[in-house]
Order: sequence, then C-alpha cells, then structure tokens
Amino acid sequence: MYKKILISCLFPLLFISCASVEQTPTKTDVIKTNQQAFAQEDMYILFALRAEQIGDYKSASSLFNILYEKSEKKEYLYRSLENDLHLKANKKVIERVDNIAQGSLSNHKLIRYKVVALVAEQKILEAQKLALSLVQSSPEIDDYMLVSDIYIQRKEFETALKYLESAYIKNYSEDVLDKMAIVLYVNLHKTKEAIAQLETHTRMHGCSKRICNRLIGFYSNENNIDGLLSTYLRIYSMTKDESIAKKIVQIYGYKQQYLKLIHFLENEYSDDATLLQLYSVTKNYKKAYPLADKLYMQTGDPHYLGQSAIYEYEAQGKKQSKELLSHVIEKLQRVTKEDKSPVYLNYLGYILIDHEVDVKQGMKYIREVLKVQPDSSFYLDSLAWGYYKMGNCYKAKQIMDKVMTLEGSDEPEVLSHLKEITECVKTSKGKK
Repeated sequence: MYKKILISCLFPLLFISCASVEQTPTKTDVIKTNQQAFAQEDMYILFALRAEQIGDYKSASSLFNILYEKSEKKEYLYRSLENDLHLKANKKVIERVDNIAQGSLSNHKLIRYKVVALVAEQKILEAQKLALSLVQSSPEIDDYMLVSDIYIQRKEFETALKYLESAYIKNYSEDVLDKMAIVLYVNLHKTKEAIAQLETHTRMHGCSKRICNRLIGFYSNENNIDGLLSTYLRIYSMTKDESIAKKIVQIYGYKQQYLKLIHFLENEYSDDATLLQLYSVTKNYKKAYPLADKLYMQTGDPHYLGQSAIYEYEAQGKKQSKELLSHVIEKLQRVTKEDKSPVYLNYLGYILIDHEVDVKQGMKYIREVLKVQPDSSFYLDSLAWGYYKMGNCYKAKQIMDKVMTLEGSDEPEVLSHLKEITECVKTSKGKK
C-alpha cells in the first residue's frame, strides 16, 4: 500500500521535472552504483533525488534508507544520514550510527556523521573523544578538520590550529588552508602570520580565486594597498575580470604610479579614455594624439578631435612645419564650430598669433574666450601676445601688468612673454 501511494504522489513530480528546462539530477550524477540490486532501484533513486531537490529531506531520507535496506549499498545509507542532518534529526542520526557501527570505528565516514550530530546536540566532550579516536585510525584530512571544528567550538584555537596544520601538510588542501587563515586572523589575531601562510601557499601552489579573495579580504581590512594591488594583478591574470581590472586602475591611480598603469593599459586591459588621460599627464604627446584620433573615429566626439590637435602640436615642440600647422589649425577650426570650449578657442587663437598665420583672426578667437572668462591670466596673456605680434607693445604691456596680478602669472611662458614685451617697450619699438 505504501509503495502505491508513494508512486502516485511522486510520479507527477517526476514527469514535470523531466519536461522542464532545468535538468533533474539522475542517479549517475550523485549515486555511484554498479548494477541494479533490485528491479525498482532506479525508480527509487529518481524519487529520492527529486525529494532532495524540492527540500523534502524527510522523504529523501526514507527513500534512501529503503534503497540501503534493499541493496545494502553504503552510498544510500550515507545519503539517508545526510538528509537526517539536513532535518536536524541529530538524535536519530546518533541512534542509527550506533545501531549499525556497534562500537566499531572501522567505518570512518559513518562515525563522522555521528560526530557532526553530537556537536549539533552540544555534546562537545563526547564528540571530541570520538573525533580524536577517529583521527588516530584515519588518514583523511576531513577528520582532522572535524577535530579542529570541535576545538574551535571550545575556543581552544591554538589546539585547533595544530590539527589544521597536520591536515594541511598531507596534501596542501585549500579548504584546510582557508580555515587555518581564518583561525589565525580572526580568532588568534595573528594577522601577519595569517597573511604569510596564504602568500607562502600562493608562491608554491599558485593563487586560486578562493585564496586570492581571502587575501583581498585581509589586505583590505589592514588597508594594505600594495598587498591589494599584488593580489588583484594575480586574479586578473587568471580571470581577465573587468571589475578586477578597474580596481587595479584605481589603485595605480591612487598611488600615482602612472608608468605602471600605462603599461597595464597598453598590455593587459583596454581603456583608451583613461590611457589618453595618462599620456597627457605624462606628456607623452606622440602616443596621445593618434589615440585621440582613434577615439574620435569611434565616438564622433569633437572633444577628442580637439585633444588630438593639441597633442599633435605639442608632440612636435618648436619644430612646427607649415604642413603640420595647417593640419592642426584645420582640426581646431572643425572643433570650434561644434565645441566653443575656451581651451580650444584659445589654443587656435594662440597658434594663429604665435606663428603669425593670421594674428587678427587669432585675436578674435581670444576675445571670444575673454567674454566668458575675462580675468583668466592665460587668455589675457594670449591677447597681450597678439598685440605684441602686431607691434603694439604698450598695449601689450598694459594687459601684462594686469596678468601679473592674477593666478598663473608665474608660468614660464607668461614670464617669457612679459620679458619680451617689457624689452620691446624699453627700446621704444612699440606703438603708443
């Protein structure tokens, strides 16, 4: 009767799960068996797995227990006990293990379930005694970790650490290492030792995502910027995760390590807008202007065209050919038709003035800028330079006198202009 009710209840669920997009686990996903011990074994496995999937651990435990009784396969017994632990039926687990083991410690896996149940029931001393006996007869690191968990429960962290260390040297397990690091850092407050353990492991066995993330947590808590950067670089080399790359860019920027950041952006992570800013900051204009051209072609943003013109001009220094000047002026004229930014208007005006391409037109651009920022020392300096180029040194000197009262008057180019204009006035070459 029980079997008929069970099948009638679970068959619709099984049918639905098979028809759904998500795959329902099959017996080969989790249960490793050889051949069928009885005719309906596969059906019971599917029902048990489905019960687990929907959180019906009581039914799952019962079904796996039926499978165990009918087949005597230990895998089913273990799965049944795991479902009992999910249900927090700890007393039931203890009783079942005692009935099966009858005082023997030969089945290590079975005894582990009892230890876990004893700990959950707060029977710590009994769990500790049983776990220690298990460690003496078992080579498994899980048993060392189980003992360490008990000592952590008892707040005996140094002893817990010793068992973890014994487990770690067996196969350098990351699970064990991670727990060691937490005990050292959180419980024993040995922050440097915790970090050293993790770093030593990464040098010998590589920095997995899990261990690197633990290091990041510790370094972040310690505000260790260099440690964070080193770890982020290791993670990025493995994952190429864009969010990690952005953190690396932020840290390099914070540390003002612009050359290292440029190398990272040129070779590891593409962020042309940031790279362009860095080329500008480091005055690497020869790389800056073609990159600005590239960004302009990609975005159509006139701001990038303006930057390209300025960086192309600056890249040549004092060796400005007529062809280059014409090219730069043409770019800036295109920009200023769309973008009336004072920076571009002033730059265009100054080039026309300084190279005597069209001084009057250049001064028109400068006056347009001064309507917006009448007290800018840089723009007034450009206007004064225009008057100087036109031969009106007295007018130029009057404007420079005002410039010298403003911020930015100590700039080398401004001081150079002041010197030439003052000399012009002294020699009476200027027009009144």
